[in-house]
Amino acid sequence: MPKAPAKSRLTYVCNACGASLNKWAGRCPDCGAWNSIEEIAELPAPARGRQGYAGGKDGAGILSLELVSPERELRISSGIAELDRVLGGGLVAGSVVLIGGDPGIGKSTLLLQACAALRTSAGQAGNADHEEREPGALDQGKGSRATRDHGEHVEHIEGGEHGEHGEAVARHAGPRAAGGAAGGAAGGTDPDRAAGGVDPDRAVLYVTGEESPQQVSLRARRLGLSGAGIRLLAETGVERILAAADSEQPRVLVVDSIQTLSTDLMPSAPGSVSQVRETAAQLVRWAKQTGTCVFLIGHVTKEGALAGPRVLEHMVDTVLYFEGEPGSPYRLVRAVKNRFGAVNELGVFAMTDRGLKEVRNPSAIFLSRHDQPVSGSLIVVTREGTRPLMIEVQALVDESPLANPRRVALGLEQNRLSMLLAVLHRHGGVAMFDRDVFVNVVGGVRITETAADLAVLLAVLSSYRDRPLDLELAVFGEVGLSGEIRPVPNGPDRLREAVKHGIKRIIAPKGNVPKGGVPGLEILEVRHLREAIDGV
Repeated sequence: MPKAPAKSRLTYVCNACGASLNKWAGRCPDCGAWNSIEEIAELPAPARGRQGYAGGKDGAGILSLELVSPERELRISSGIAELDRVLGGGLVAGSVVLIGGDPGIGKSTLLLQACAALRTSAGQAGNADHEEREPGALDQGKGSRATRDHGEHVEHIEGGEHGEHGEAVARHAGPRAAGGAAGGAAGGTDPDRAAGGVDPDRAVLYVTGEESPQQVSLRARRLGLSGAGIRLLAETGVERILAAADSEQPRVLVVDSIQTLSTDLMPSAPGSVSQVRETAAQLVRWAKQTGTCVFLIGHVTKEGALAGPRVLEHMVDTVLYFEGEPGSPYRLVRAVKNRFGAVNELGVFAMTDRGLKEVRNPSAIFLSRHDQPVSGSLIVVTREGTRPLMIEVQALVDESPLANPRRVALGLEQNRLSMLLAVLHRHGGVAMFDRDVFVNVVGGVRITETAADLAVLLAVLSSYRDRPLDLELAVFGEVGLSGEIRPVPNGPDRLREAVKHGIKRIIAPKGNVPKGGVPGLEILEVRHLREAIDGV
């Protein structure tokens, strides 16, 4: 007697956090979001054999870790140096990268440019022998990566075209892609595809679910990109996308965007929690099995978080956020998760009429370079990932007509600003209880580390006294509640970055100053806040 068809089961899922409930509720008990519970009809999942890990083709067996032979992690260069930096040195075969950002910020533009560069590198790889390279190593002094470049093209972005940020230098690299990647002990990666043995004309498959092929072609022509070698598919069904990808066997698959995809296993609408979760799971499983690098473009909510269930960020290998201030030509790509590299790594781009251009020297765009000293302005040497940055911190102190003076911080944590002002009063003898204090980080950068504490206090003090500080002065150091100046990580790298940008004098924690100092740099070593105040 034939079995009755499987019936769907009603479940209730929070569209904010992905929590599953047995009944509807006005407020999600897990994340506390109101009116976020949706009714979803789910079909029973088909019976599957043992999968092992996400990319395992056969059942998993128990192995001894010491007997597992790790394969060398060979990187595939994306052809864009700043993107390679954020990814940890390039793409790893079988990796899944999720990139999110505000609408219109340039996500599709960046990946379309990367597709064109990847096709070029595939052609070069087919005509040259593969060379061994150290994966992911970055030359901190020169800001380069360990991947070999076959020539580079330097274009200057004039400061007059992009505001008063001076001249930023953009470098377009044409790196040669190396084949191969770590396939894992489970053997889920196809070694032939991971080795880069692919047709250059089929190196990249770009799947668009939001635009028509004609719209993608118009963007490519506007950016001056050749469409040769970029295979285009307009499709939203994940099963049909994977069938086409199996036929094409690309080295890189780009999906624009994950919220537009749907699977036949789920009756819910595209973009729902269950659809995003299931389609992403199928793409991740396919990437691990075939060794294909997959880029997923994701939408963001009005709060700035990636739309969809939180589990989406756990499933992928790398999560990148595309940031930028309204009206500014500069874009920042930040890694918040990376299984193959450092997190909080930062890539800087400039948006032009020909697309995104790499900014080789980000410190140049974050410094105002005033003609004359101004009060409340000071340079801090901060660090984003593996890169030291010179950033200008501006402060404005004014009399407050309010009973509770305002504390406004842009690019800094507001609670930390209030704490630092209390330390300044207690251990520096300067009270701000009747003053409004405004602090801004130039360039739209958000500083999360504590190395900017001392610079913030000295900038506030400069504005309060209306006493300009030296243009060739830089500061870094953490301020404790007892007024002590604590050392911060990578002090020597910060000092070298300051010298490279023409800084003559710097105030730094004593624990960060190397023996013998730094040639060409006058260093004021401080242990307490009072010493730093006296030094300016």
